[in-house]
Amino acid sequence: MNFALILFVLLLISGTIWAVDACFLRKRRPADAKDPWWVEYGASFFPVILVVFVLRSFLVEPFKIPSGSMIPTLQVGDFILVNKYTYGIRLPVLNRKIIDINNPQRGDVMVFRYPEDPSLDYIKRVIGVPGDNIAYLNKKLTINGQPVPTTRIDDYLHSERLYYSRQFIERLDSAQHQTLNDEDAPPYIQGPVQFPNRQDCSYNAAGVICKVPPGQYFVMGDNRDNSRDSRYWGFVPEQNIVGKAFFIWLNFSDLTRIGSFR
Repeated sequence: MNFALILFVLLLISGTIWAVDACFLRKRRPADAKDPWWVEYGASFFPVILVVFVLRSFLVEPFKIPSGSMIPTLQVGDFILVNKYTYGIRLPVLNRKIIDINNPQRGDVMVFRYPEDPSLDYIKRVIGVPGDNIAYLNKKLTINGQPVPTTRIDDYLHSERLYYSRQFIERLDSAQHQTLNDEDAPPYIQGPVQFPNRQDCSYNAAGVICKVPPGQYFVMGDNRDNSRDSRYWGFVPEQNIVGKAFFIWLNFSDLTRIGSFR
C-alpha cells in the first residue's frame, strides 16, 4: 500500500473542500447556518493532513525495522526516523529529485525502494558508491583494492534463537559500525538473480566482485550472512533512494533502544 499516494489523495480532497467552501459556499450560507458535515470534517482535517504530508514528504519519515538483516545496528521492531532531505529534495509520490544536496556516502544507513518491487521499502548500509570496485570474498570486504579494516570483538548472542555470531568492528572511511557473520555459513552467494547491470558482477565460490555503475549504489546488511542485498539482487538506482536513517525512537520489546546510531 502506497501510503504517500493515499496521503496525497486525502490532501487533495480535503484541500478542495476547504477551498471551495472558503471561496464560494460559505458566502452563500446564512451567517447562523451550521456547516454541512462534509465541509466540517473535510475543512478541519485539511491543515492536519497538510502538516503531516509536508513533514513526511520533505523532512522526516518514520519506519519500522521488519527483519534482522541490520543486526546488531538495528533490531527487529525498532522504530526509526529517516531524513528525507539530506540526499536532496524529491517530489512526493513520484520520488523525483528536484534539488540536489548530498549523495549517499559509504557507511550510511539508507532506506530505499526495493529494485525488484518498488512498493517495498528496504534498509541497508551503503558499501559502494558509483565507480567503486567492491569485492566480498571469503567474507572479507575490499573496496577499490583496499581491504576494509575490521577488528574482531566478542561474539554476538542472538537471544531469541540462542546462538552466537562472530562480531566485528568495520571501518568505512571515517565511520565505524559493527557487523556479524556466521562461521558455518558458506562464503559463496546462493542464488543471485538476473538484475540490471549484472554483467558488472562476477561470482565464484569465494563470493562476489562488482563494479558499481554510474547512478547506482551497492548496499549490504550488517548481519552479513542473514541479509539479501546487492550481492543477490543487484544495485540500488539513485531514483529509488528514500533517505538516510539516523535515529531510533522506540522499540516495544526494549524501551532502552532510543537514540542515534551509525
